[in-house]
Amino acid sequence: MSKPWPLVQLGEILTERQETPSPGALAAGEVRIVSKIGFGDGRIQLRSDGQTKTGMILVRPGDLVVSGINAAKGAIAIYGEENTEPIAATIHYGAYIPNKTRADVKFLWWLLRSRTFRDLLLEYVPGGIKTELKAKRLLPIPVSLPSLPEQHRIVARIEELSAKIEAARALRLLAENEAEALVSATRRALIGEAPQPDWIPLSTLVEKIENGKSPACEARPANMDEWGVLKVGAVSFGIFDERENKALPLTQSFDPIHEVKQGDFLMSRANTTELVGACTIIGKTRPRLLLSDKTFRFHFRPETVLIPSWLNHVMKSPALREQISRGASGTSPTMKNISKEKVLALMLPPHNEPEQRRIISELDVLQAEVDALKHLQSETTTELDALLPAALDRAFKGELH
Repeated sequence: MSKPWPLVQLGEILTERQETPSPGALAAGEVRIVSKIGFGDGRIQLRSDGQTKTGMILVRPGDLVVSGINAAKGAIAIYGEENTEPIAATIHYGAYIPNKTRADVKFLWWLLRSRTFRDLLLEYVPGGIKTELKAKRLLPIPVSLPSLPEQHRIVARIEELSAKIEAARALRLLAENEAEALVSATRRALIGEAPQPDWIPLSTLVEKIENGKSPACEARPANMDEWGVLKVGAVSFGIFDERENKALPLTQSFDPIHEVKQGDFLMSRANTTELVGACTIIGKTRPRLLLSDKTFRFHFRPETVLIPSWLNHVMKSPALREQISRGASGTSPTMKNISKEKVLALMLPPHNEPEQRRIISELDVLQAEVDALKHLQSETTTELDALLPAALDRAFKGELH
């Protein structure tokens, strides 16, 4: 910053709006109510009903809306002047009228959602970011305020950088989706679009399906010297997460026969629509983890020629996912179930050992390339996530050119 910006208390450029909506307008839905403000994008989401049991404030177009509880997490919004009707929010929000002759409301929006402002909260507000940010605490906070033309320039520069970052995120997501689509298309080509007359039921390969129990457990994960019971999240497509478990109290009895071990083939019996029936093979795991009643373990017939990783690929294929989706039951999309009988009746292609190895080889190579891409994308996501906060820090130090 070539010349320090003057310090200005927010109360000099923001005035708290102290209007309240009429109960009748709320009940009739004429004045809609704020449901929440997004932490990431600062967008206002409105409720579908007008019922309320708490005091309300009125918000008019052009106001800056601040969540007293979650301001430090980014829950700050501009209720745009393009709106024609007021809205309402609970008394845990504040509505503020910006002084347009001194402050660009977009500049204030970016400032109040920055690390710079969170540091000011820690410095000037008793209790820091954990304190509900009412007007009496917000408005006395001093901020560095450049001239109005400089505010306009900074906002334009921030929005330009933000647009580029969002475009990079969109390209990253597109590349990841296209890679997953390629894997899915390859599985479809290698395994088949749908069951054929010569396909065989899983029961010809699997002798028994076992599941454990779900006793009352503690909410925390088990320590290494304790027994734990697997949670639903332990099994996903090709992933086993040993950390997804709950500690078994010492008072609870259990059967150690349900302990999971390296090489076990597991299936999620109960999960969301997308994840029910997801399978994985345990590569490595800590000891003293037990199957729950929501996790299946396959016991293969000793006389069959079966390579477990081939079955793992087959179970991810569109043909099998369609069968699993049809076989799963439950009215809630967040928890579907599939029975042992339905699993054993799933129809599979009758691939011999050479065919199984060929499919494994092709899909493993492709999956490794996709996983490498995802790893790279994860690194770039971390870098992208850091770009905007860093730019805001520079902006409010007067260093963004």
